[in-house]
Parts: sequence; C-alpha cells; structure tokens
Amino acid sequence: MKLLVANRGEIAVRIIRTARELDIPTVAVYSTADADTLAVDLADEAVCIGPPPARDSYLNIANVLGAAEITGCDAVHPGYGFLSENPAFARACADAGVTFVGPAPEVMERMGDKIAAKQAAREAGLPVLEGSDGPVQDVAAALAAAERAGYPVLLKAAAGGGGKGMRRVSNAAELPGAFEVAQREAEAAFSDGGLYVERLLEGARHVEIQVMADGLGGALVCGDRECSIQRRHQKLIEEASAPHLPAATREAMQQAALRAVKAWNYRSAGTLEFLVDAAGDFFFLELNARLQVEHPVTELVTGMDLVAEQLTVAAGGLLSRTGVAEARGHAIECRINAEDPSRDFRPGAGRLDDFRIAQGPGIRVDTHCEPGETIPPHYDSLLGKLCVWAPDRPRAISRLRRALAETSVTGIPTTLPLLADIAHDAPFVEGRYTTSYLPERAEHLPTLQGQRVA
Repeated sequence: MKLLVANRGEIAVRIIRTARELDIPTVAVYSTADADTLAVDLADEAVCIGPPPARDSYLNIANVLGAAEITGCDAVHPGYGFLSENPAFARACADAGVTFVGPAPEVMERMGDKIAAKQAAREAGLPVLEGSDGPVQDVAAALAAAERAGYPVLLKAAAGGGGKGMRRVSNAAELPGAFEVAQREAEAAFSDGGLYVERLLEGARHVEIQVMADGLGGALVCGDRECSIQRRHQKLIEEASAPHLPAATREAMQQAALRAVKAWNYRSAGTLEFLVDAAGDFFFLELNARLQVEHPVTELVTGMDLVAEQLTVAAGGLLSRTGVAEARGHAIECRINAEDPSRDFRPGAGRLDDFRIAQGPGIRVDTHCEPGETIPPHYDSLLGKLCVWAPDRPRAISRLRRALAETSVTGIPTTLPLLADIAHDAPFVEGRYTTSYLPERAEHLPTLQGQRVA
C-alpha cells in the first residue's frame, strides 16, 4: 500500500505517523498556504494541489486524485472534514482504482442525509427524537412539524452537521426568522438548504459511541465519550469514558451501536452520537462516518490505534478484536483553537510567536504547529489537541490542570484561558454537566464573563 493523505493539519500528521510505523509510504497534499507545514515535512512525498481556498485544493476531487495518480498511490485516507464524508469522492476513488479508507459510498450517502440516517436508526431499533419525517419544504411545514414534536425544537441541516444550519426555536413566533437563517447557512455550507425539525432535549448530555467494523461481520465498540462542553454545537472538551453514565445506559448504548453497524454492514471507523437525558434514556442523533477529532481519548483508554485498524480494514483485513473493548483509566481532550473566547470566539490567524506544549507522563499532544509558523485564515481554527490520561478521573483532572499551566501559545488568541477556567470549575470537576454547560456557567468563567454564549 502507498497512502495519499487527503487532508491537512494535525490529522494529516497523525495519519502519516501511523503509516510510518506500519512501513506504509505516504504522500501529503497541500495548498500553497500549507507548503511549509509539518505534514509536508513528514510525508515521503508531497504534491501541491492548488491555492489556499479549500474549494480549489482540499475539496478539489480531480486535483486530489491527480496527486494520487502521479505518485502511484493505491489508497487514500481522507481524515476528517473536507472530503471524508463525501460519497462522490469515495466513488471517484473506486473509479480510479484507489482504495478509499472509510465506509462504502452507499453507506456514507445514507448516513450523510440526516433524515435517511434517522430512518436507518429506527430500522435498527435505535430510539430517535420526535420531529419531521423528512425535510420540511417551507415555514408552514416546519410549523406543523414543530407543533407535533413540541417546543422547543431544533431546525437542522439535512445534509450536514457541525452546528451549521442549526437553530433553536422556542416558540412558533421565532420559527420563520430562524428558518430563513438556518436555510441560508445550510445552503452555504452544504450546497443544500434542506432542513428538518427535531425536538430539542434540554438539559441533555451528548455522549457518543466509537465503533470499528470490517464489513465482513466483525464489529467492535471502542467505548464511549462525553462531548457535552460545546459552543455553537461544536465540541471543546471530550472525555472517555463519560462520567456518571449509568452502567445500564452505557451497556444498552454499546449493544445498540453493535446492532446498528452490523445491520448497516458498516466498514471502517464511525461514531454514533446520542443525547442522554437525566433519566438515562438515550436517543440517536447521527452517525459520523469517519474518524472523529476526539478519537485520541478513545485510543488512550483502549490502547488501540484506530488509524491502524482503518488501514487494516481498507486492505481487506479483519479487526484485531471484536465485541466491546475494555476501557482502562480516564482520558480528557482539550481542543486548542485559534479563537478568542473573550470576544465571542472570534477566529484568529497570524504568526505563532511561541508554541510550547506540556510534556510528561500521561500527556499526548496531536498538533501540526511549530513556533514561528503562520496560521492561515482559510481553514478550521484547530491548532492542536492536548490530551491527558490517568488511572482515574480525579487524577486526570489534576494532570490536565498541570498540562494547561505548562502550555503557552503567543502571537494569536487561543481557547487556552477558557480551557483552564473549565478545568477548575465545580460542575466540570464533579463530572455533572450537560450541553447547557457553557451558557449556564459563562458568568462564572473569567474568560467569558459578560458574554452570552450559545
């Protein structure tokens, strides 16, 4: 196998490192803005695929596959984001005789459509939230669906996620304006303005189940993750395993995930996302048919290399194990983003004057950044992921505090001050928080005081 990594940043670096351990030659692709990055340095070869705008480089299927052809690659790993959940790209890979490291395009297509995914979940016996049976064509249809589901509701983009094209609606009067904004966002982000209505489960937790499957009948649950600390429906901190999750709920979610991936004939890494209410009842949200940003915490508690498993499956091999993987100890991940939390998380680009990340026992850092590097404004704001592991959660929190205190990034604003605030905040320390954490605790967190956080 010779592997083209169709991505950039920390995930490209992370994939290249595993490939190197497996003696798999790698090719990095890069835009002109990323010519001097770590992924380009680490790969065996590198090919420029276009100018900085993602649509002209990392999202340009012809350019990506052209790079694979001229370098003789027979496999492509898409990472996350960009083309990772694009069934047209997976089909183009197959047409070019290149193995796509991920699910079959038919599965991606079904799961990428949130309406079809909910139907597939129902068929597999997973509980789902009330809402519209399909995309709502206009405000009148959305009002009718919201009335049936009961307010508050969410308007959600049918063609994608990541918080784009999503709006909370508390009552019928708010819906027309929210519908217009969500539809416009969905069209801009996914070239599809389709929306659906879903009951909003307030005071819930966002818990996800990591799965691996080989498409040959073998399936593995790699534990669960708590992902409730979010802003604008995008995660900031993740934990494995989810704290204070009732044992019966955890086991039921794991078994539901196993049934689902077998029913869907799933292949490669995937994540089933759920909402969990105060009673321990859970509801399917979506399947992310790719590697997740937060996969390192799962690797830390299971001892697995999920990218290595992906590459094995893509080559036609079997999983190293099946069933439910044992989770040992506790892991926490903090996303260091180039954003200013004190100014409504405004993105920041520019030169990294200093980039010093903590080291020592139980610390893992996934990053592509180095001191003196210029962070371009064209892409996601993630600079790196600071992860800690310890035998139990209290010691993991102590280690996280030490790691955050030893980490310094200057030159551009980052989320580091907010992450440090959270690491000392009582609800987080107690492990009893929901997706409402940031809005509810903003006045108690020095970095966010005086702000309204969504």
